[in-house]
Amino acid sequence: MAQGTGSINSDYKDWEWSADAGERARLLQSPSVETVPKSGESQGNGLGATSALGAVFIVVNAALGAGLLNFPAAFSMAGGVAAGIALQMCMLIFIIGGLVILAYCSQASNERTYQEVVWAVCGKVPGVLCEVAIAVYTFGTCIAFLIIIGDQEDKIIAALVTEPEEAGSSRWYTDRKFTISITAFLLILPLSIPKEIGFQKYASSLSVIGTWYVTAVIIIKYIWPDKELAPVEIPTSPSTWTAVFNAMPTICFGFQCHVSSVPVFNSMKQPEVKTWGAVVTAAMVIALFVYTGTGVCGFLTFGAGVEQDVLLSYPSNDIPVALARAFIILCVLTSYPILHFCGRAVLEGLWLRYTGVTVEEDVVRERRRRLLQTISWFLLTLLLALFIPDIGKVISVIGGLAACFIFVFPGLCLIQAKLSEIQETRAISWWAQVSYGVFMVTLGAFIFGQTTANAIFVDLTA
Repeated sequence: MAQGTGSINSDYKDWEWSADAGERARLLQSPSVETVPKSGESQGNGLGATSALGAVFIVVNAALGAGLLNFPAAFSMAGGVAAGIALQMCMLIFIIGGLVILAYCSQASNERTYQEVVWAVCGKVPGVLCEVAIAVYTFGTCIAFLIIIGDQEDKIIAALVTEPEEAGSSRWYTDRKFTISITAFLLILPLSIPKEIGFQKYASSLSVIGTWYVTAVIIIKYIWPDKELAPVEIPTSPSTWTAVFNAMPTICFGFQCHVSSVPVFNSMKQPEVKTWGAVVTAAMVIALFVYTGTGVCGFLTFGAGVEQDVLLSYPSNDIPVALARAFIILCVLTSYPILHFCGRAVLEGLWLRYTGVTVEEDVVRERRRRLLQTISWFLLTLLLALFIPDIGKVISVIGGLAACFIFVFPGLCLIQAKLSEIQETRAISWWAQVSYGVFMVTLGAFIFGQTTANAIFVDLTA
């Protein structure tokens, strides 16, 4: 946190197009502790430097991630390719609508981060709930990342160990809990402690390439399958009409880039809602092709027997897949500190706002509190990751929170923004927009309630 400002996230000029890890981390930073006049700030900084094409790739990179490993299983839960694609297409309309609404409300409120927009447009209570939701979401995502590390290391170790599987599994250094713990303590914890994480920019760029490589491997393995790979059963319809809803958390988790979208919108050379609509439409179509390619090809390769982490379905000795596992580990190793940094920043903002202390006054105790926050966060996520069996359990929970970021908060912002307009007569378009906002809130609340209840009463208690 820079000294001499009253804001945790005050340097908006840094939002230029790159794959810098520090840049991506700033997407989720906590809002101002005190109100900072925006007029002087905007005059000093001027417009952003990100082109429309650059904004497309930033949004794509924010959307794509390790969540794509769960998409083949989501297609299986949805009841096949047709149901999975149809569900994605229906939800994509509202996903893009939510991104456009956030840009509209950001422009109307002159705020530059997701939390600040919710605070300014909806008020204190929704603002606090939004920040808490972001903290819980990033915490849950960090747990999923550690589980993914364990999944990939299990397969890599199985390929390296020459003894029979029964003998190799008895060795303490091949135990899953040991490998996750040693990787976390030696690599993730040191990367999570620093105050800034811009030094990860090169590894972060490589992890983006790795994500695309994983998709390419899954598609190629479907087109030219190994002889020993044969799907047991390929569902063509959902088992029950409610089964299709079980795929919603994965889709929400995969396409959730809304928290990142507001700063990206404000970093553009021409931050106009119309231009932004074209940007997010192009970005979501690209993400749709990546997720659909991974989901369809992974599902058709393994059918109903596909694992929650699709890479676990491939043999341990498959070299291209082993390289994909290494890329995923690298992606997670760089993404965990970024997500932790974002969650820590939100908690820091809540703490400073609650205590009423400004950033400048609290600099002395900041390092001690940061170490305590980092170690507590790290140990809790590690402990939970060691005892949660697969990423599907975690995604089923945090996917519901992603629905809140995609539907509920944008819907509330649209409703409040339209209600605040002073008009003698309400045009049909005004009623249509308010109705759309109400529908988005209802849809998001339904997805959150249904997926969370299903996760608690079915998955977590199984």
